[in-house]
Amino acid sequence: MTENEIRSQIAAKEDQITKIEEEASKKEAAAENEVNAAYGAKIAEIETKLTAEEASLAEATAKANEWVSKRKELSMSVKSLKAEYKLLNKEKDSGLKTKVKEINADRKAQINPIRSAIKAHQKELKALEKAALRGE
Repeated sequence: MTENEIRSQIAAKEDQITKIEEEASKKEAAAENEVNAAYGAKIAEIETKLTAEEASLAEATAKANEWVSKRKELSMSVKSLKAEYKLLNKEKDSGLKTKVKEINADRKAQINPIRSAIKAHQKELKALEKAALRGE
């Protein structure tokens, strides 16, 4: 083979390579368009949903943090109020007990002289009954 023939064959082979690369490039573009057509709408839809859900999650997280904070505050408040409630009930019971003791002591102080008077009158009555029986 001559030099020109060899160069001609090399050029032909390079042209073949170029054609193959152009066809491959066209096929790649077509495949890309086909895949984009098949998945593009779905991806866009999911991306929209994802953005919305991320926003909802952020909002829910913020609200959850608020509620956790509020729960802590309310828990402390309830604990304090329970302690105060318990203390007041204890003081009420103690105060009532003291008042009842005072009332019972006052009652005894008022009743005892009356009972003594009744006993004295009963003795007097017995003495009169005995005297009446003797005098008959």
